[in-house]
Amino acid sequence: MTYIQLSACFVAVAVLGGIGLALASRGKGPRPLAVVLTVIVLFLLTAAFDTAMIASGLFHYAPDPLLGVHIGLAPIEDFAYPLAGALLLPALWTAMRARRRVQDRRTLEQEERR
Repeated sequence: MTYIQLSACFVAVAVLGGIGLALASRGKGPRPLAVVLTVIVLFLLTAAFDTAMIASGLFHYAPDPLLGVHIGLAPIEDFAYPLAGALLLPALWTAMRARRRVQDRRTLEQEERR
């Protein structure tokens, strides 16, 4: 399995999970602009820090399973993980907040009945 295949699987799971969580939060998913800005910032940080870590010799990649496209010294496959995180984590946060609101509403209703 190449790095890009592994990355594609990881991103696919994150996208499906993000969609499922957005639907579970009753359609109030994360704001698209916030997700886009998060992806941009995470990509910039990934490019900078991966380049620094690779340049300093902390780790390296076998060239055969890579596509060969790099941003700085970071292979393009490294950018799948921040992308997946930026898609999945805001959806998870939104779903948890929606669940919390429902629980708070139920608690309030139970207290009013007493």
